[in-house]
Amino acid sequence: MIASMTGFGRGEAEENGYVATVELRSVNSRYCEISPRTPKSISDKESEIQRTIKDEFARGRISVSVQIEEPVSEVAPYRVNAVAVKSYKDLLEEVRRAAGIEEPVRLEHILRYPDIMESIDQPEPEDDYAWIATQAALLDACKAMRAMRLQEGNALRKELEDRLNGTEEKLREVERLAPIRVVSTKERLQQRLSEVLDDGRIDPDRLEFEMTMVADKLDVREECVRLDSHLVLFREAIASGEPVGRKLNFLAQEMNREINTIGSKSNDAEMSHLVVGMKEELEKIREQVENVE
Repeated sequence: MIASMTGFGRGEAEENGYVATVELRSVNSRYCEISPRTPKSISDKESEIQRTIKDEFARGRISVSVQIEEPVSEVAPYRVNAVAVKSYKDLLEEVRRAAGIEEPVRLEHILRYPDIMESIDQPEPEDDYAWIATQAALLDACKAMRAMRLQEGNALRKELEDRLNGTEEKLREVERLAPIRVVSTKERLQQRLSEVLDDGRIDPDRLEFEMTMVADKLDVREECVRLDSHLVLFREAIASGEPVGRKLNFLAQEMNREINTIGSKSNDAEMSHLVVGMKEELEKIREQVENVE
């Protein structure tokens, strides 16, 4: 089973009132590149976030978004300064009597003085709770993205297997035609030389040697064996369940080398047509390999 490099994952977790939400988005990349975006409260944990993701994924450009909701305090951040309230009330009562005002002192009169309330020192936010929630959410997001990448990888694997089968079918046909083509080429050359040199001046042993040299230059058996071996290794790789994107890319390059050599040794239309077909299949394989983790 292989995995695609594109995917999305979301995770959410809560710890002591702190709710963390982590979203991961991944696109193709030759390496594992991680771009985290975190709130200030856990900005010092970005290296740990990167390490966690690299433990889960081998390739891909992955963007990370972390959001944290802190618990709302049920306690008001102020308390009454009872001494100040009493002092202001007594002062206002004294003013009322001195001014001969019969109207009593009311609450709104006292509320005009700001120092009747004093702030309560708030405890520092518990960053540990926020980080614990973030870690749990991150692992859930990784799990979700892994599942999506594997799902897309299944589609990639089917496409690759279809292309490998197409390449192999054409290779088998090349292997069938290759010896027939070599024999017919030797016979054709021998006939032409006999027509030109019918006076017996040519040495038969020398002629046979030259024919053998020509046949060797047209022989594609070694290239077919190597290409067949690459196809086997390619199938084993996509069935391994490991990150094999780089290995598949290397095998595709080697397959291209063998197909090109077979093409350079082809001297008839039927084999050339088969080589073109294998190149088309390989091009589609290489396009899909670029998406494999």
